[in-house]
Parts: sequence; structure tokens; C-alpha cells
Amino acid sequence: MLSSSSLYAAIDLGSNSFHMLVVREVSGSIQVVTRIKRKVRLAAGLDKNNQLSQQAMERGWQCLRLFAEYLQDIPASQIRVVATATLRLAANSDEFVGKACEILGNPVKIIKGEEEARLIYQGVAHTTGGPEKRLVVDIGGGSTELVTGTGAQATQLFSLEMGCVTWLERYFNDRSLTEENFAKAEMAAQHILDPVTTTLLAQGWQICVGASGTVQALQEIMIAQGMDELITLPKLQQLKSKAIECGKLEELEIDGLTLERALVFPSGLAILIAIFQALGIESMTLAGGALREGLVYGMLDLPIEQDIRARTLRTVQQRFHLDIEQAQHVQELANHFFQQIAKSWELDERCRELLGSACLLHEIGLCVDFRQGPAHSAYLISHLDLPGYTPAQKRLMAILLKNQSGTIDFASLSQQNALPLLLAQRLCRLLRLTIIFASRRRDDTLPALRLRVENESLIIILPYKWQTQHPLRAEALHQEIKWQSYIQWQLFIEEQSNSHLG
Repeated sequence: MLSSSSLYAAIDLGSNSFHMLVVREVSGSIQVVTRIKRKVRLAAGLDKNNQLSQQAMERGWQCLRLFAEYLQDIPASQIRVVATATLRLAANSDEFVGKACEILGNPVKIIKGEEEARLIYQGVAHTTGGPEKRLVVDIGGGSTELVTGTGAQATQLFSLEMGCVTWLERYFNDRSLTEENFAKAEMAAQHILDPVTTTLLAQGWQICVGASGTVQALQEIMIAQGMDELITLPKLQQLKSKAIECGKLEELEIDGLTLERALVFPSGLAILIAIFQALGIESMTLAGGALREGLVYGMLDLPIEQDIRARTLRTVQQRFHLDIEQAQHVQELANHFFQQIAKSWELDERCRELLGSACLLHEIGLCVDFRQGPAHSAYLISHLDLPGYTPAQKRLMAILLKNQSGTIDFASLSQQNALPLLLAQRLCRLLRLTIIFASRRRDDTLPALRLRVENESLIIILPYKWQTQHPLRAEALHQEIKWQSYIQWQLFIEEQSNSHLG
């Protein structure tokens, strides 16, 4: 049973939604206990004099009454409540905040835009893998934060007064999805971006991550439509065209877009298009955390590791009591094979890292039962929180582990969008072979194994008499040839002659 003292809570009173995140610390990372989100649309209650309407405040207070019940179990020193853009702007924010404090029994802090940007960056740095130099984009309901940084250190922080709720009210208030409305929204966003563009571009970045609901919605759309996970300007323009075809907000239907998100999606999309164009962004992925995670990690005062994925893999291995020595043995052999054929099969560093991660976790299903181990492994990876990995990367790893042995579910490989289908298939083939060869749980029984590829055919080159000396694994290899042939994957074995000896 969790004691109340082990829990931490972060509450974000945003312009569009109120969020509560409750976690506990586990092995230097956080384990989510609960997440609660309510659409409040506080920003929609601001009039031209920046007065919050009574109705909007009542919606907010009602949401906080829900949160308050949960907070009763958590020490006040382990709770942080912050308010952002709308309450920064509202002339009568004191009235709302005063009653909010009474309801929650905790202080509510209205944070400045730069502080919000800093916390967002900290949340991303703690939860999102990738190269050290990054650009973080967070489109909220009332403001948009843009942050550059290296590792744990933010280098430039900007909070801009534009958001998906405020842009909805200003540029889509007639509920029409027209080329003209989009153009006005994008032009207005461009005008807001102009003063900061040069400074941001001067910082440079290796990876761009998005931490907003708009980016989350885009990921869900792309998964539903079979696109890869990288957000690009052509994809954004394509989605804008689909929205315009729908004509009206009430009639907006795009595969993967939820009804809950549909109302503010076009305005968030317009802002994101303007950001891509202004900053020349080539691609963006979804961040693993943002403001709330920044608040939580700040309370826990945990260091930011450069290799977040390594920390995640280590935590999962310890939690499920994996045989770490065997996992590393499998990873090393997979890397050995990978290096031999990476160039011919156009496998890049992203592929190598995802294959290695799958190797290190491939036996996780054994903690449930040996029978249907691959299915158990896939289920666990699908449902575990894995900081450093995007949802698409988690999905790919789960599918690889599901197909690590036995019958190959070819259709499942096409249901991931972390990699092009052909690359995902190639990783699957490598993982299966690696597990067969490494099935003897000693690292001194493997000779110099080699792989060669000819187009999509994979050839295993074995030393002289290896099959005779290792009949069980030889049998498994011949069965694997059959498994792969069922889905038109060609796998061959060549055994060297005795002339290669000596």
C-alpha cells in the first residue's frame, strides 16, 4: 500500500484544460499514479477588458473540487499548483485564485511566462530522449512557449501571447474552416513570432519536440492514418486542406482526431504551421513530458541524465528482475549482426538504438509466464511508461517483441509508425535470429557468425560443422526459415567448408 508521504502532485491551471498529475518516485524516475484532465476553457471566458466571466470561473472551481478530494491524501509540501496564461492576463484573477486556494487547501501560484517555459523545458529534459541540443514547442490554450536548450540547461526562453483557445475566438469565431481564416490565423502568429525568430535560429538545435495537446492530437491522427511519427510541414498543410474541406468546425472529421480535441485543433494547427515556417523546422516529435513533469521533478530534485533511455531500460530491468547479463549478451550479438548489414539494408542509428532496446527487454514477458512470453512482453511494453521513448517507438518495440519468435504477425508491423515498414521488418528479422543464436545462456559458445544480404534475402554464414555441433539451435534455424518463408521473407544458411579451417 502506498503511503501518502510517498506521493507527489502537480496541478496545472491552463487556459484550455486543468490537469492533475500524481506520481511517486521509483528508482530515480517517476511512476504515474493518476492523471486527471478536465476541459475548462478558461480563456474563452475572458472579455475585451480581460475580465473572467462568472461562468468560466465556476467551471474552473468545479474542476478543482474534483482534484481536492485526491489531494487530501498527499502532504501539502509535496503539492504544487500553478496557473498560466489566462490567469496571468485576467484582471480579476485574484477572485479566482482566492477561492481556488480555499478549495484545494494549497497555495496557487500564477507563474510568469518565462517560468512556465523553464518548467516545460525541465519536464521535456527529464522525459524525452534524443540529441542534447533541442527546441521545445508548447502550444497552450492562451500562450505558446518556445525554448532552446542543451541537455538540462535551457538557453533561450520565450512565452508568446497566442494559444489555441485565444486564436479560436479571434480567427475562427464564425466556426468556418476557410482558407481565409487559416491565413489570418497564420499571419497573426507569424507577427507574434517575428521578434524572437532570429534569436531562436541563432541557438540552433538537433531535434525539435512538441509538448502540446495540438502535437498529441497530430500523433494520434498520424497513427490512425498510417503515417510515420515525424511531424513535417507537408503533413500539416495536408491536414489543413482536409480541415478546409470539412467547411465548419462542427463538421470537422479527420481520422484519429477526437471530438474532445476537434474544437481547438484548427487554431492550434495554424499556430504550428506558422512556427514551422518561421523557424524552418524540418520535423518534430512528441515530447514525453512538459510543465507538470517539470514541477514534479523539481520537487523530487532528481538529476537530469543525459541518456534518459538508458535510465528507463535499467529501471525496467530491475523492476521486472530481468537477466541483465543475458539481455546484454543478446544486445551485443544484435549489434554485431547490425554492423555487418546496416549499410546494405540502410539501417541508421535510430534503428540500431530501437533494436538494442528491444533486445534488452525481450524477456520481460517471463515475469508473467513462459507460455505466450512474447505476447506478455508486447503487452507490458505497450502499457509501461517509458521516459525517453515516443509513443510510436514504444509501439514498435512492443510489436518487435510480440514477433520475436514463432508465427510472424505481419499485419502488426504495418500498424506502427516509428519507422518505414521495410525497416521495421528488417529489425524484426534481425531480432529473431539474434535470440535463436543467443539462446545458450553463455557468451563463449558462439563462433564468428556472419550475415550477408542480397536485396531482401538474408544469408547466415556458419562455420564448418556448426549445425552438427549445435543441433538444437540448428533445428530452430531451419524452423525459422519456414516461419519467414510463410510471409515471403527469404532466409538461407550457408556452412563453410573445412577448407576455411586453419
